[in-house]
Amino acid sequence: MYMELNDANLQTLTEFLRKTLDPDPTVRRPAEKFLESVEGNQNYPLLLLTLLEKSQDNVIRVCAAVTFKNYIKRNWRIEDEPNKVSDPDRTAIKANIVNLMLSSPEQIQKQLSDAISIIGREDFPQKWPDLLTEMVTRFRSGDFHIINGVLRTAHSLFKRYRHEFKSNELWSEIKLVLDTFALPLTELFKATIELCQTHATDVNALKVLFSSLTLISKLFYSLNFQDLPEFFEDNMETWMTNFHGLLTLDNKLLQTDDEEEAGLLELLKSQICDNAALYAQKYDEEFQPYLPRFVTAIWNLLVSTGQEVKYDLLVSNAIQFLASVCERPHYKHLFEDQNTLTSICEKVIVPNMEFRSADEEAFEDNSEEYIRRDLEGSDIDTRRRAACDLVRGLCKFFEGPVTAIFSGYVNSMLGEYAKNPGENWKHKDAAIYLVTSLASKAQTQKHGITQANELVNLNEFFVNHILSDLKSPNVNEFPVLKADAIKYVMIFRSQLPKEQLLQAVPLLISHLQAESTVEHTYAAHALERLFTMRGPSNTTLITPAEMAPFTEQLLNNLFKSLALPGSAENEYIMKAIMRSFSLLQEAIVPYIPTLIGQLTHKLLLVSKNPSKPHFNHYLFESLCLSVRITCKANPATVSSFEEALFPVFTEILQNDVQEFLPYVFQVMSLLLEIHSNSIPSSYMALFPHLLQPALWERTGNIPPLVRLLQAYLEKGGATIAASAADKIPGLLGVFQKLIASKANDHQGFYLLNSIIEHMPPESITQYRKQIFILLFQRLQSSKTTKFIKSFLVFVNLYSVKYGAIALQEIFDSIQPKMFGMVLEKIIIPEVQKVSGPVEKKICAVGITKVLTECPAMMDTEYTKLWTPLLQALIGLFELPEDDSIPDDEHFIDIEDTPGYQTAFSQLAFAGKKEHDPIGDAVGNPKILLAQSLHKLSTACPGRVPSMLSTSLNAEALQYLQGYLQAATVQLV
Repeated sequence: MYMELNDANLQTLTEFLRKTLDPDPTVRRPAEKFLESVEGNQNYPLLLLTLLEKSQDNVIRVCAAVTFKNYIKRNWRIEDEPNKVSDPDRTAIKANIVNLMLSSPEQIQKQLSDAISIIGREDFPQKWPDLLTEMVTRFRSGDFHIINGVLRTAHSLFKRYRHEFKSNELWSEIKLVLDTFALPLTELFKATIELCQTHATDVNALKVLFSSLTLISKLFYSLNFQDLPEFFEDNMETWMTNFHGLLTLDNKLLQTDDEEEAGLLELLKSQICDNAALYAQKYDEEFQPYLPRFVTAIWNLLVSTGQEVKYDLLVSNAIQFLASVCERPHYKHLFEDQNTLTSICEKVIVPNMEFRSADEEAFEDNSEEYIRRDLEGSDIDTRRRAACDLVRGLCKFFEGPVTAIFSGYVNSMLGEYAKNPGENWKHKDAAIYLVTSLASKAQTQKHGITQANELVNLNEFFVNHILSDLKSPNVNEFPVLKADAIKYVMIFRSQLPKEQLLQAVPLLISHLQAESTVEHTYAAHALERLFTMRGPSNTTLITPAEMAPFTEQLLNNLFKSLALPGSAENEYIMKAIMRSFSLLQEAIVPYIPTLIGQLTHKLLLVSKNPSKPHFNHYLFESLCLSVRITCKANPATVSSFEEALFPVFTEILQNDVQEFLPYVFQVMSLLLEIHSNSIPSSYMALFPHLLQPALWERTGNIPPLVRLLQAYLEKGGATIAASAADKIPGLLGVFQKLIASKANDHQGFYLLNSIIEHMPPESITQYRKQIFILLFQRLQSSKTTKFIKSFLVFVNLYSVKYGAIALQEIFDSIQPKMFGMVLEKIIIPEVQKVSGPVEKKICAVGITKVLTECPAMMDTEYTKLWTPLLQALIGLFELPEDDSIPDDEHFIDIEDTPGYQTAFSQLAFAGKKEHDPIGDAVGNPKILLAQSLHKLSTACPGRVPSMLSTSLNAEALQYLQGYLQAATVQLV
């Protein structure tokens, strides 16, 4: 489709963009749908760019910019879906976007700069060679609005160098960037610093220049991250002297009154601390001459900077610099002196561990952010985290002296608290934090602290100082200390003895009722972590029996805490509900009738506007657990779950709540798989809707939908053939779409294998030949290892299901001698690649049938393939799997490997058992081969031994003799 670049289309687009901003979903959703439906049209992106450049309405300009960026994000990268951005559009976008970005106001400039970096990620340098030169020439413009646009774009383009794996491709790209960019960047750096001196009294000029310097410093970090480039090594004097100068610079004009927001000076100095830390860690030899003056400058900075929030990033980066220096062996001498250590502890560590009024405000009013920073370790930019890292760094060489200095502090803080708890509770908070940072040497998400400082007695501290807070009858008093106590149990869970943990469980359960969001969230999180701990025999450390006295209270309080203000969609509580179900197993059955109502009600509410992906995920996991556990005890209860869930599911499907569809399909599969071998009419009514092409457009729906269709086929193949035969072409249409895609072809085979296995043979007779033709077309157009493996399993399943003669006949009906070609070119050379026990068994039984039940193999030109095929089968049994991948497939992106799906969230508790279509009919395929060969040799005596003796190699013959002996048969 082609959209004209005319006023009428611009007008239409403007109206729809305006509607996408409407808070009313009945206006917003159709508008979003419309935009989605036209985004494949040629000129669509150019219309958006025209609007963001020329529209009179600023809101529309920004909206067009955001829509354009998201469009690029979704569609620029071509995987194997149809390319939605036409080639002329691609060329036009690349030709205009840099100019547009540089001439746009800052809000739009940021969106376009992101879009450039997404395009650059794919096309630069090969398909967009002039991008950098186009950008570098703008440095000469002298206009800092333009220069900062270039720097911002370069930053978003190069920042991935900080976390990419080393590869030749990456190195050659960085080399190309350095050749074009390093010298102009250095010249710009020097010129900008000179301009700062010229305009030292002009505050507006300084603001622009300092944002340039910050961006330049970020680019320096990205370009130096992978390795020390020769250019920067040669110019280290220029960069480091100027960095040092900027660190010690103080300009009154740039100081801000705002206590929260970091000013330009702070942002620049923070980045310079990062750059110095990078060099100190990675290039310490080259950096050695500069190190002492940086240590002095950064130390002075730390001692003179206030406690305001705006300095947090700067202080934490400065402390991180000291932390990275103090753990390098050849800087150790800088810290050895007892006075130095005391002074670091007193002037840097202790003050930055204090709980400030800003932290208290966050704890009370912005609990979500507080939790994210404190629990999830995203508090990289908090002072406390940095101070902790510095303690850890110092303990590497000076554990004894540091522990001794701090023990004094901890005791005096706890003493202060004891004098007047109401006034001095913050002293205890700091003491707990200090003990935690001293004690923890190594930590993992899964186990909490895994290595502890021998000099700190964690157990004693727990009994003397932590337990009292957990036991206090008023859960709402001193919420910060309660949260500290709960967190202590959580992080030292691997160090504390089991009886202490069991003592903590009922106390944690009562804290679920605390008013403070942080406190009840921590309680839920701590319980969830304790329930995942493993005991000695690989079962859970805490058993359902030990939980029995508290089960009712636990479930009650968890569900009640979802009703507390601020926690309606608290992911930690929902995860704790999931984990409790999983731990307690059948102990939850009596409670499920009431709980399932609460869960479905919650699902109905969140489906109106899904905003918390983790919460939603654990909610669906909890639903799956309820179903699994209850139906394991009594499969008949499945219908009461369907009654509870189907009304909500129907609403989700009708309103097309995209985020929830993959989950709904998984839960439906789970329910349907529990039914014995018939399919309820409520499911059949839904069947036609599952084949709608729109559902299959979204990659996230594909794995769960395929599984759901497989469940339909397994439980109701005959029903579909009898009452929905007109839907079989639609089913095969889905297979055809999946098979054409490199990313999803394995899903197409899952579906096809279920059709072959479960549909009555006569219902698909008329389609069989077409299925094979489609597979051959795909083999000719792009033959990947993954496709071949799936193809081999399918061909052999066909042989098992319909017999070897049917397989040979269908191949030869497509083209004479085709069967021989498939054996020779695909089955014999590739069968070694098949992986997975069920897949190997299918191939073994299928090939055995071809060898022993297909007359054409014995007396036509196919006979020459008989021994090589047998040899390949013995290889499949005895040789290691061939998991080599051809070079050109090695770089297929992660999205193309089965199992990983960008938009698909697999539910762990909706897991599907591995299905074996052959089942017990064949126990050991090697015995089956021996018995089948014996049967064949009695039908044509003398033939089989002579074929074996002339051309089977000795090793394979020896294995075969072993199979014959094991089956106690002989060949005649």
